[in-house]
Amino acid sequence: MAAPEERDLTQEQTEKLLQFQDLTGIESMDQCRHTLEQHNWNIEAAVQDRLNEQEGVPSVFNPPPSRPLQVNTADHRIYSYVVSRPQPRGLLGWGYYLIMLPFRFTYYTILDIFRFALRFIRPDPRSRVTDPVGDIVSFMHSFEEKYGRAHPVFYQGTYSQALNDAKRELRFLLVYLHGDDHQDSDEFCRTTLCAPEVISLINTRMLFWACSTNKPEGYRVSQALRENTYPFLAMIMLKDRRMTVVGRLEGLIQPDDLINQLTFIMDANQTYLVSERLEREERNQTQVLRQQQDEAYLASLRADQEKERKKREERERKRRKEEEVQQQKLAEERRRRNLQEEKERKLECLPPEPSPDDPESVKIIFKLPNDSRVERRFHFSQSLTIQTRVKRAFSQKRVYVEGVRSRSSEGGVHMWGHPVQRSQSPSVLGWVLNPEPGNPRLLILLERKP
Repeated sequence: MAAPEERDLTQEQTEKLLQFQDLTGIESMDQCRHTLEQHNWNIEAAVQDRLNEQEGVPSVFNPPPSRPLQVNTADHRIYSYVVSRPQPRGLLGWGYYLIMLPFRFTYYTILDIFRFALRFIRPDPRSRVTDPVGDIVSFMHSFEEKYGRAHPVFYQGTYSQALNDAKRELRFLLVYLHGDDHQDSDEFCRTTLCAPEVISLINTRMLFWACSTNKPEGYRVSQALRENTYPFLAMIMLKDRRMTVVGRLEGLIQPDDLINQLTFIMDANQTYLVSERLEREERNQTQVLRQQQDEAYLASLRADQEKERKKREERERKRRKEEEVQQQKLAEERRRRNLQEEKERKLECLPPEPSPDDPESVKIIFKLPNDSRVERRFHFSQSLTIQTRVKRAFSQKRVYVEGVRSRSSEGGVHMWGHPVQRSQSPSVLGWVLNPEPGNPRLLILLERKP
């Protein structure tokens, strides 16, 4: 299956596929092709993304599709400024150049052949990034030992971290790749990069990341940016939602010229940062507004829940009160029913009423609370319990009596009137009441003990 797929590739794609496999060390050709296809055959982006994965940091060149973070090096609108080496002047200069040309050609040719052959024997140690931050710190110390401490502030982090910070802060990122073996590197660092006006411009308007290409971290960035000569500077910024190289400066450039070129690049692309900053502020405001709306909704929801809770409590309170009232009604009905049953039983237990002509009888009139009266004739020989039954048969509440009063207390009856006679437990009614002769009629009050 691999052969037909490779036949579908163009010659340029095949070369990129082999180059990508050589740079990353991935043995699977299918995996290499899949990675390149994900990056639209942009070998710089694919290599950078692969190196980020090996480093263990979030992917810079292949993040989620919604917010891509890629360094676009294939944009044809990239501003490029190359400073050529000065041409030989005079016969002496041209003579020296022509004499050294074959030696220089032979030297670089043999060096390239040696490096190419060495790759088959021992892989390039720079291809394995083990301590990217250590590479940056090591280069910074080496730079200060060689050129002094007066230099732009180095970003002490990996290339990926510098990209992420520049994207988050919406700032320009200036990348410097140092070629240790190049003849112009020392002069550039001493006269240009360490110039006070250059230091002031870089420190105030951009982030500055630098590393040597002899370090693994610098080498992998070199493979991504693909510089042609040294010294090399690349200006990177967030453009169209992607981290894009917007300027390339190559060659030995003078301080004033460098300041002019950097200022020109920033002025030409400042509108993108302003636009992105406005969009970000709008998104932040929208997010804040949405958050406020969510908080207001939650507050309203909590208020509604509190109202509903209070309503439930009120309904529960009313329900309990209604149940209590209902229980009281039922208890009152049971009490009345029991009272009625007791009245009926008392009436059934009453002895026959003596005749009005019986001289041994007395007529007692009970006055009820509703001003009604109950009249009943009793025989003198009848017990007071019968009288009590009469009273209970009609009412258990207070009644009024004329002439004689009685009060139930501790099982006995106390009576007083005209005349007053007392007894704790009289056995017969006549012994207590003793009505006057010829007046066998009494109006009494029987009061039940509370």
